[in-house]
Amino acid sequence: MRVLLIEDDERMAKALGSLLRSHSYDVVHAASGAAARETFGYDLMLLDLGLPDEDGLEVCRSIREFSDVPIIMLSARASEHDRVLGLRTGADDYLVKPFSMAELEARMQAVMRRPRTGMVGAVQVGDVAVDHVNHTVLRGGTPIALTRKEFTLLSRLMANPGEVVSRDHLLLEIWNDTGQAARRTLDVHITNLRAKLGRPSLIQTIRGVGYRIVVPSDMESTRHIG
Repeated sequence: MRVLLIEDDERMAKALGSLLRSHSYDVVHAASGAAARETFGYDLMLLDLGLPDEDGLEVCRSIREFSDVPIIMLSARASEHDRVLGLRTGADDYLVKPFSMAELEARMQAVMRRPRTGMVGAVQVGDVAVDHVNHTVLRGGTPIALTRKEFTLLSRLMANPGEVVSRDHLLLEIWNDTGQAARRTLDVHITNLRAKLGRPSLIQTIRGVGYRIVVPSDMESTRHIG
């Protein structure tokens, strides 16, 4: 398992990294939120909240815009409010310092057993493919530039082609908001996706419910890769 350890305390990072490596984990260390965003291809993230450039909650929130990599928050903030806030921000688990290696490893294994939302490998419908490993979208083999939110929205819809995803579910999952402003934002993102993909009919509006990816009549043109 390749683990990204985001910890600004060098002594803590060295000690924890050594322990993880002794248990056969491949550990990559990042000392800031900015460095964490530039590191891809890991299986699990251990995220300290007290980072020098920004709060770990913001790092988690931004990572969730484009990835569902399992995240375990590590923090000395032990109140119920802090734990709930961390989980609501997008963490899979929250571990209070100090902790034992046995507990950390048990929690790591537990979150890795949970089913993810389909954002692994790639999925293709027709000539549109979403690659979650490299965070790219291709149409007929040509890369399409999307914003993080557009990528996340398309990924969620493409996870289960043909399945209707409600507007409220998308709003809560991607924007954590169901207000009118968020609803208008969702509408704009759907419009932008249709225009950028050049396939207006790919995303179908189910009036009063939500959206779905239209599966071509030839089911062989819908493929899950990886």
